[in-house]
Amino acid sequence: MNTHIVSAFDEELAELRKLIAQMGGLAEDQFGKSIEALSRSDRELAERVIAADDKIDRLEKDLEKRAIKLIAKRQPMAADLRAIIVAIRISSDLERIGDLAKNIAKRTLAVDEPLPRSVNAGMNRMAELALEQLSDVLDAYARLDVDKAQDVWVKDSRIDALYNSVFRELLTYMMEDARTIGMCTHLLFGAKNIERIGDHTTNIAENIHYLITGGAPKGERPKEDATSVTPVQPLAK
Repeated sequence: MNTHIVSAFDEELAELRKLIAQMGGLAEDQFGKSIEALSRSDRELAERVIAADDKIDRLEKDLEKRAIKLIAKRQPMAADLRAIIVAIRISSDLERIGDLAKNIAKRTLAVDEPLPRSVNAGMNRMAELALEQLSDVLDAYARLDVDKAQDVWVKDSRIDALYNSVFRELLTYMMEDARTIGMCTHLLFGAKNIERIGDHTTNIAENIHYLITGGAPKGERPKEDATSVTPVQPLAK
């Protein structure tokens, strides 16, 4: 292939990776702020998180358009095609993480009283682990580090275990005092949103593994709750 064409293609792939990095940074920021807003009952911060979600949506649409144009123009095959498809998949997961962060922020607006201390601690710990996974998986993508991606994939069960604990505690509150049902229902949804963010980081980890090796991680995805996400289906080689 002509060197000029190869160079141009590499630059276009680099632009997709740059958009992924932008989306990832925004998703981390939105998620962190949504948890801070819920934990502190900060309605103003929650409203800012909700309003900022459009930025991630616009970046996803931009990346998808660029990726489709790149496939049509270059007709890539094998590893080059995987790189483009994986960029589209990861951008979709990051867009969903932004949506879930927005949903967490919306719970802040719906809850009118301080969170129970133990529930707040449990949800903050869940969020801390999910943010760590998101940061690690974005780093794994930037460095094409399959071992780091595998590590994220394995560790997701920690978030699931914490979710189960928070779920049981909130059910106990509701059974003991019916007046807490409204608040606890919103917190259940908030905790589930955090758990789903963890699932999306493992989606990204699986896609990184596929990008580098051409296949999915060996074995079944570690899970500690009944929620499941459809695993990545590799493209035919």
